[in-house]
Amino acid sequence: MANVVVVGTQWGDEGKGKIVDLLTAEAQHIVRFQGGNNAGHTLVVGGEKHIFHLLPSGILHQDKRCYIGNGVVVDPVVLAQELDRLAERGVRVGPEHLAIAERAHIIMPYHQALDLARESKAGRGKIGTTGRGIGPCYVDKAGRVGIRFIDLIRPEVFAEKLKANLEEKNFWLTKYFGVEAVDYAEVMAVYQPLGQRLKPFAGNVALLLNQAWERGENILFEGAQGTHLDLDHGTYPFVTSSNPVAGSISAGAGMGPTTVKAVVGLVKAYTTRVGGGPFVTELADDNGRHLQERGQEFGSTTGRPRRCGWLDLVAVRDSVRLSGLTSLALTKLDVLTGLDELKVCVGYELDGRSLEAMPPDVESLGRCRPVYRTLSGWREDISRARRLEDLPQTTRSYLDLIEEVVGRPLSHVSVGPEREATIVLSSPF
Repeated sequence: MANVVVVGTQWGDEGKGKIVDLLTAEAQHIVRFQGGNNAGHTLVVGGEKHIFHLLPSGILHQDKRCYIGNGVVVDPVVLAQELDRLAERGVRVGPEHLAIAERAHIIMPYHQALDLARESKAGRGKIGTTGRGIGPCYVDKAGRVGIRFIDLIRPEVFAEKLKANLEEKNFWLTKYFGVEAVDYAEVMAVYQPLGQRLKPFAGNVALLLNQAWERGENILFEGAQGTHLDLDHGTYPFVTSSNPVAGSISAGAGMGPTTVKAVVGLVKAYTTRVGGGPFVTELADDNGRHLQERGQEFGSTTGRPRRCGWLDLVAVRDSVRLSGLTSLALTKLDVLTGLDELKVCVGYELDGRSLEAMPPDVESLGRCRPVYRTLSGWREDISRARRLEDLPQTTRSYLDLIEEVVGRPLSHVSVGPEREATIVLSSPF
């Protein structure tokens, strides 16, 4: 038996979906434990692209069971749409395939309205949220006024809690932000039927997972976003509203930390981020355009173009410490093909001082300068490589540098978007 956690080491968009899909072959249970539909996981299976925002990546495997943990904030409209799209493609998802934590909080239309209104009012100071209502939903959770999945599936309880919330939220929307109120009847007309449709999926996820672990079955925990978007450890305030670090499986899924065998950190072969915030290795030249265009760096949730830059190993080293990473899975290595010269950030300089870690404030981080090591690039097609020996020596030197600076071994190297375009070096299970 083994519990394995997969987390992003950068600012999200590291390609977790593909690696989780590969590891799913060795697990019986796959779990989302934080975040919401502000995350997007893309899988390419049999030449067909699948994008999931709430459903765990393992949902395409009919012999597996997937879970949405209590640490996830769930938009029932989006979840129903994902289930419908899968049904249209011939993939049926029933309660035997998916369990949703009764304690998970629900994203409501007033959360989305508040999210958009707050960003609009912030003007130049906006954070760059997806506008999906994630932050306001977590605010209500912390304020103990949130609506949970167990409330959504009980019509009388839901009606009462919705009425109480709208009294406050509509005051803020109309009086402070100057936008339209959210209509009670319209929300009820959509959400009450959704609650009854999703009711069969309700379950005590923490109990179910611990029972599976006691039976000796493998569990794979799938993180959303990336470490440096972590609410506590990321580039605050340009962060998400949850904790994407590995330790969140205890709070977000109800599994104790002593049950974890391995933590795999996803590392894109370069660095990207979406929205605002400092970015030490950002490129605004032809190299940056190469990464964006060849890497198809556009958000799967919003479609926004991602900012691109050289690989930042200072950020990755911080992620090793914060999540106790045992190995690294490198993605999108093939995107670097065609560049004559590659740079890798191995340190920061701030006001003449060398830093071992990222500074805690964005003002200082914005003044940091990258310390680069320069390597030769390659032009050979590496997409068919299935062993390290199949890679050019220049490519292998790039991988060696990553392991040397970060101090963790590579377990997977992705050389293309397809599931099979992966060099598997070891299994975390």
